[in-house]
Amino acid sequence: LAKEILGEESAPVLAQKPAISNSKQTSLFDEESALLPVETPAPVAHSVAHKHLTNTPHIYHLVDSDEKCANLIAKLQQCGVICFDTETTDIDATRAELVGFSFAVEAGEAWYVPISEDQQQAYRRITLFKPLLENPAIGKIGQNLKYDITVLKRHGVEVEGDVFDTMVMHYLLEPEMRHNMDFLAESYLAYQPISIETLIGKKGKDQLSMRDVVVEKVKDYAAEDADVTIQLYHHFWPKLEKQEGLTKLYASIEGPLVKVLSAMESEGIRIDTDYLQKYAVELGSEIALLEQKVWDTAGFSFNLGSPKQVGEALFEKLKLTYRGGKTKSGQYSTDEETLSDMAADSPVVSDILRHRMLTKLKSTYVDALPRMVNPHTGRIHSSFNQTIAATGRLSSNNPNLQNIPVRSPEGARIREAFIPRDDDHILLAVDYSQIELRLIAAISGDEGMLEAFKAEQDIHRATAARVFDIPYDEVSREQRYKAKTVNFSIIYGAGAQNLSRQLGIKRTEAKELIDNYFAKYPGLRRYMEHTVAEARERGYVSTLMGRRRYLRDIHSRNSLLRSNAERMAINTPIQGTAADMIKIAMISINHALRQGGFRTKMILQVHDELVFDAHKDEVARVQPVIEGLMKNAIPDLGVPILVETGEGKNWLEAH
Repeated sequence: LAKEILGEESAPVLAQKPAISNSKQTSLFDEESALLPVETPAPVAHSVAHKHLTNTPHIYHLVDSDEKCANLIAKLQQCGVICFDTETTDIDATRAELVGFSFAVEAGEAWYVPISEDQQQAYRRITLFKPLLENPAIGKIGQNLKYDITVLKRHGVEVEGDVFDTMVMHYLLEPEMRHNMDFLAESYLAYQPISIETLIGKKGKDQLSMRDVVVEKVKDYAAEDADVTIQLYHHFWPKLEKQEGLTKLYASIEGPLVKVLSAMESEGIRIDTDYLQKYAVELGSEIALLEQKVWDTAGFSFNLGSPKQVGEALFEKLKLTYRGGKTKSGQYSTDEETLSDMAADSPVVSDILRHRMLTKLKSTYVDALPRMVNPHTGRIHSSFNQTIAATGRLSSNNPNLQNIPVRSPEGARIREAFIPRDDDHILLAVDYSQIELRLIAAISGDEGMLEAFKAEQDIHRATAARVFDIPYDEVSREQRYKAKTVNFSIIYGAGAQNLSRQLGIKRTEAKELIDNYFAKYPGLRRYMEHTVAEARERGYVSTLMGRRRYLRDIHSRNSLLRSNAERMAINTPIQGTAADMIKIAMISINHALRQGGFRTKMILQVHDELVFDAHKDEVARVQPVIEGLMKNAIPDLGVPILVETGEGKNWLEAH
């Protein structure tokens, strides 16, 4: 906008506010910023970049002959670390064809190697670079290296050597900011890279492939990527070294994890498309019946998929009591929270919620999963993201495995569609048991909680016995449920109002429950108070492995922002340590499976669970290896770490 309104020359002088993520952060230009501790690094100001290819000195070489390839390879083989990038035909690494490589070893100079569309010629050129890329003595720098490693794996190249991923480095430094290369280049180098859209056009049916672009344009674009990435590496690595523990965290967890995730994505998982097609018909019938039932109850028809029509039907025609406010567009809010509060008193609302749940389940998973099957492999290849969640947790997309609603029986049946690769394999699911509660016991040192875990008691029953002051064996099912809700609410920093809503009890009763809880577990209260105080002093909290999360709202005058930051301060060391723990386990297990020559493959990670395509002949041998490495991922915690293992002919059965 600045460029359009003020012109190219005026734009760079504009003062910009810091770029922030979706979570609200205090701007450097707010009065509140004066309250931030000196130790807290301020988020970088995303200024308008004034440098670009046409005004920045550079030397970009086109390497389009065997002789030039040999000379480049000889040069790169002498380096201890090289930067590389791939140009491909698809953003999905498991479907992409290689169009070219780019390399850089220092700022301002880079090489682009085009790869022919002809398979025989392509194989020949890729083979030339294979020894270089597979050389374990040469470190590899890249931006989002998992993608490049996965693409090359499809083309017969196993990238070896230490990996230095600038996207992951920036994630450790600033977990809540964006990490894409264009943003990083503009923010840290004041450099605006060539837009991909200038080469292949905007997204849509008319968008070109990189194969369709003339090689000279691809050369500049690809070489610039490698050039910018090596500059980002030299910018971020010293910053990691300055912050205590971050280089160790990168070298021991996040760096090695890149290859592990690539291996998992490349394996993928088989799904039963016939089962899903039958389930789609079943769900479609129930959705149609529910729609008719709602219309019959209401006495008129309306579109259940339209929030506007649902709001008008419920609150204008049926005259149900509306307690919420209007949306920005002036409509009634019909989100899940609003309708859930009314569902117990209104059958029509209950049926609308169920209709909505089944419709979403059908469209998001039952109908979509068969379309995600890779035509080359016959499997689904979910993408695992290590730079999304600020806590350190992994996320996934295409499909999003974390969001499968397994608490409902209809949602749990989605897992039934995930099956072993063939009749010689079964699915093996290994899950940490109550890991966050065990970690909060270990980190807080609360004697009562540690005692319950060491005695191998049911922690929720033990909590109920303490809070309600009754013998362990006399705890009722309802009391255990209340204790379980409090246990998990405390981890996430929930207060009395939240707890009263979850349990359907009065706020005063919820407050009394929380007070009793802390009276019985004083170590937890001390941990929470100490952690929040430390966060106020430092401006960040850390996991046991040194992962940091900066809390720039911890001093905010806005009570909502401040209390959110305090909840993050309490929860992040727990959830982040759990994330670090399963990542360490994944790295160790991946190494053990390779070193042991196992045919069993790690294929999924969801929350605190790992899923394996296990060869039936290996299950008895491989299961204790996996369990042992998961239990001892972080040794000497002072609390027993338990894992639960299941096996079956589908994921639901194994889980």
